[in-house]
Amino acid sequence: MICVFTKPHLLALGPNKNNISFIFPQLSLKCNLQMARSAIDETSDTGAFKRTASTFRNFISKEPNSQFPPESGRYHLYVSYACPWASRCLAYLKIKGLEKAIAFTSVKPIWERTKESDEHMGWVFPASETEEAGAEPDPLNGARSIRELYELASTNYAGKYTVPVLWDKKLKTIVNNESSEIIRMFNTEFNDIAENAALDLYPSHLQARIDETNEWVYNGINNGVYKCGFARKQGPYEEAAIQLYEALDKCEEILGRQRYICGNTLSEADIKLFVTLIRFDEVYAVHFKCNKKLLRDYPNMFNYTKDIFQIPGMSSTVNMQHIKRHYYGSHPTVNPFGIIPLGPDIDYSSPHDRNRFSS
Repeated sequence: MICVFTKPHLLALGPNKNNISFIFPQLSLKCNLQMARSAIDETSDTGAFKRTASTFRNFISKEPNSQFPPESGRYHLYVSYACPWASRCLAYLKIKGLEKAIAFTSVKPIWERTKESDEHMGWVFPASETEEAGAEPDPLNGARSIRELYELASTNYAGKYTVPVLWDKKLKTIVNNESSEIIRMFNTEFNDIAENAALDLYPSHLQARIDETNEWVYNGINNGVYKCGFARKQGPYEEAAIQLYEALDKCEEILGRQRYICGNTLSEADIKLFVTLIRFDEVYAVHFKCNKKLLRDYPNMFNYTKDIFQIPGMSSTVNMQHIKRHYYGSHPTVNPFGIIPLGPDIDYSSPHDRNRFSS
């Protein structure tokens, strides 16, 4: 239902602080508009974190008559270095050699007000090139926030304003905001213009294993750290933490007998796992209470993380200052005073032992 109005008679915040109620005496009509949320608000009545699905799900394709063909210079990727989901896409952009075909822009790390008219906090662009190292103003639409991009693409949008955003400059809309789908597009659909087209991170002979691995890694680790960190009751936290460490133990065992998570070939599953592991000791162990064991307590996983980090192009996708400033500075219900820990400042460029496996 869409309600069009000029001046409401009454405006009140609902009991959960996310609903705004407008009452129109002339029409005897009441409309409840759900304010945009961020991930930190996605908890159920049981206190468990429940992530909602992405909304824009179009696909860039080489198929004839595709609405979104893979044209060089047509698309733009909006990311945050802090966000693991966006960092997946940035990693693909780098290691597939797509930077000349698809430019990218990073937002500021700490959430700010996205509109004066409500309290939503989210990703914003700096006002100038010099305001924030590693972040740039929006070069295409002059948007102040990621929220503005969503509202340009859909005037009736009522979901989360998340990164990554894959933007079509020609149609001036969002193609896709689901990282798992964006990386599949980057893997295959731009191979005619990719500088590293031979790299296939989702090869046909490994697809079943990659899909299976992605599922338990997502549930237990990628999303698992968030289920720990954003839980609002002890029970859901403990349940998520147990599942997290079962999955980490499984990774450690697998990586004790092969170089990568799906064998001795780098794959999509490695990129998805890496973006969580690289944040683990610096952020999740403290901020999300994932402290039963550190990444450094797992010798196979720790060396594996260094191995992935040292792939040409990968280190440039990791901005630890943005990562730490975002998590510790953007979640006041988790870290009310925004204090950022000094350490541990791990050197992921130091030698690793993964060359002992063939690849």
